[in-house]
Amino acid sequence: MQIRLSGQTEHDNIVNGYGLRAVLWTQGCYAHCKGCQNPETWDPEGGVLVDIEDVKDELRSFKGQAGLTFCGGEPFLQPEACLEISRFAKEELGWNVWSFSGYTYEQLKEIGGAKWEFLKSLDALIDGPFILAERDLTMKFRGSRNQRLLHLKNGEILSIE
Repeated sequence: MQIRLSGQTEHDNIVNGYGLRAVLWTQGCYAHCKGCQNPETWDPEGGVLVDIEDVKDELRSFKGQAGLTFCGGEPFLQPEACLEISRFAKEELGWNVWSFSGYTYEQLKEIGGAKWEFLKSLDALIDGPFILAERDLTMKFRGSRNQRLLHLKNGEILSIE
């Protein structure tokens, strides 16, 4: 199986979640939010196809990571690949896993299927589209006031920031 990424996997410190994290920038997004910080990730045919085993090998090489965050683009456009990587990060590496999404939690739950299975593997979800009119740079991990940081367990919301 492969995943389409927009670029290199990177290390991140407290920008895309708590602690030192690995970040996967997925390719493809149909929301096209005005003011998006990553419009180069919109084209679903852009970026590069990467074998998931290569992603796992690269993640294994990172030292001192606390977790993995899926960014985009829209990670939920590739839910099967993201689920496989998420399970690997949790089970083999012992990391917590977060994802950003332009979908809301409620939309993902209603859609179900592979998207819901990926969501159930997450420890946290930052949900909702970026809305330029609601931009707020004082919020942790979010760009606009409509977005929520949902702490999850098996798909159920434990708390909301």
